[in-house]
Amino acid sequence: MNKPLEGIRVLDLSRILAGPWCSQHLADLGAEVIKIEHPERGDDTRGWGPPYLNENHEAAYYLSANRGKRSVAVDIAQPEGQALIRELAASCDVVLENFKVGGLKRYGLDYESLKQVRQDLVYCSITGFGQNGPYAKRAGYDFLLQGMGGLMDITGKPDSEPGGGPMKVGVAVIDLFTGMYAATSILSALIGRSRTGEGTYIDLALMDVQVSMLANQALNYLTSGESPGRLGNSHPNIVPYQAFPTADGHIILAVGNDAQFSRFCKVAGAPELAEDERFAINRNRVQNRTLLVPQIERLIRAKPSRFWLDELEREGVPCGPINSIGEVFSDPQVQYRGMEMRMEHAEAGEMSLVSNPIRFDNEPLNADRPPPKLGEHTASVLSELLPDREEYFDSLRQKGIIR
Repeated sequence: MNKPLEGIRVLDLSRILAGPWCSQHLADLGAEVIKIEHPERGDDTRGWGPPYLNENHEAAYYLSANRGKRSVAVDIAQPEGQALIRELAASCDVVLENFKVGGLKRYGLDYESLKQVRQDLVYCSITGFGQNGPYAKRAGYDFLLQGMGGLMDITGKPDSEPGGGPMKVGVAVIDLFTGMYAATSILSALIGRSRTGEGTYIDLALMDVQVSMLANQALNYLTSGESPGRLGNSHPNIVPYQAFPTADGHIILAVGNDAQFSRFCKVAGAPELAEDERFAINRNRVQNRTLLVPQIERLIRAKPSRFWLDELEREGVPCGPINSIGEVFSDPQVQYRGMEMRMEHAEAGEMSLVSNPIRFDNEPLNADRPPPKLGEHTASVLSELLPDREEYFDSLRQKGIIR
């Protein structure tokens, strides 16, 4: 299968998650991604465990975001390492980095410097707060931004309930969203370059992404002037749309319109609820949620989860279980779609990874290389892109500038 980004080369100076998530996606789409890492430490996430894949401490965290890349170990703090990066950038279409504001300028690896070696370069910078503004020089981490950007104030149970208080999301969702915004921005810039011949500088901030992710909750505030609060598993604009306890567990009931609510009431043996003017339409259900939700809770708690899942599915009322991650990968739909994929690792043998969810012409898009070992491709990449300089590279290797 010819992949859409074949022929595009990405110089990836990023680490941790937002940048690597972006470059893994680009690698799955067919781009050649050269991952630059420190010769001794590598990407920080290589050691973020347990769990680890093998005795060499390939952390599962690192493996989740680095499929399809070629690892080149270069110390960019050294002048010779900086010179190598500039030479590599001359043959690359895209540079991706997530250093602090100004962090690469002192090395001569910022956009203005690298644009001198390739005029049509697409250069994407990911920072916590962007290239300007009062917080520009601060470091930004997903957890901090979930708090600063409002997400934790709308996630978790209300303060008035047992266990109430702010709660972060279970994965680094801002990093992941930022990675995908970075990927779409880079792809857009490449399309623009194909028309104009000009490069682009992309300034992407975790804080900006978090604010944009507030979506309907942001507009709830901007429209009403009132900050939304935490509702636990409830929805601010739709009722009933939350988790409910059953006789033997929990289910999610996700009623999206009035017809679905009527069908739910029929299955629950309480058709009169759908006829009550306080509950007949969603607007009224939202306004009267404190009256309606306890009645639904009593109805659902009376029967086991399997009853509700089977009967509501039969009537076309959206519902589902709350699965553990182990149950997710045992789910027949997840298995049928091939979301757990197998790849051969050079040291550990066969390993599991999570597939890219995109399908082109019914085929999944996944890179054909496993996450690389530190410096695994230094020699091959340098010999391909900067040929006939083996003695010089040997001297850099002896100095510890490359690995």
